[in-house]
Amino acid sequence: MDAAKKEELLKRLSQGVVEFEDDEVKEAAEEWVATGEDTYDAIFDGLVTGMEEVGRLFSAQEYFVPEMLMAADSLYIGLDILKPHMKQRDTNVKGTVVIGTVQGDVHDIGKNIVKMMFDVAGFDVYDLGRDVPLEDFLKKQLETKSDIVCLSAMMTTTMMGMPKVIEMIKEKNPNCKILIGGAPITDDVAGKFGADGTAKDASNALEEAVKMVVALKDLQKNS
Repeated sequence: MDAAKKEELLKRLSQGVVEFEDDEVKEAAEEWVATGEDTYDAIFDGLVTGMEEVGRLFSAQEYFVPEMLMAADSLYIGLDILKPHMKQRDTNVKGTVVIGTVQGDVHDIGKNIVKMMFDVAGFDVYDLGRDVPLEDFLKKQLETKSDIVCLSAMMTTTMMGMPKVIEMIKEKNPNCKILIGGAPITDDVAGKFGADGTAKDASNALEEAVKMVVALKDLQKNS
């Protein structure tokens, strides 16, 4: 696919999400698949870029919850077409992740995108879904002996449950790494909550997770 065609399809995917144009997203995604190219760029530079713009419009109070939901529908239409054609990424690191959106929070778009990155990178992922009772994160971590627990929250009210989860997990398994994310999460918040890291986007979340797993493996070797 030449550069001009690629740019055109990425713009159609991105704008399709921003403008809730389901048919446009579907057609552009199908055209991309027909080229036989890896769909990674289509997902992250097309669909996800569009969703990031929707998030900006939401923060600016130009979009509200109905618009967010319509954009998410368009995003998922594109993902359903593109995801099966995305090539596996080899990070040379394999780990186990428990992921979910914390209790009281039903926003799971970002969490689902991060989960997809872990899937593609070959991690074993246990997705608890959304509005997850805080103690369920601990239960699943102990059951799976996961290397990492990822907590997501999109609201300042629901993120306040995170320190409790982190404390519970660290008390039982101090070596488990905790990665938190979502619109209200900053590096400062992560530090105050006792998390091991945060991530501004899905690619960054995977990068942080790989670092955490490597650190854990080194710790096990030296213990």
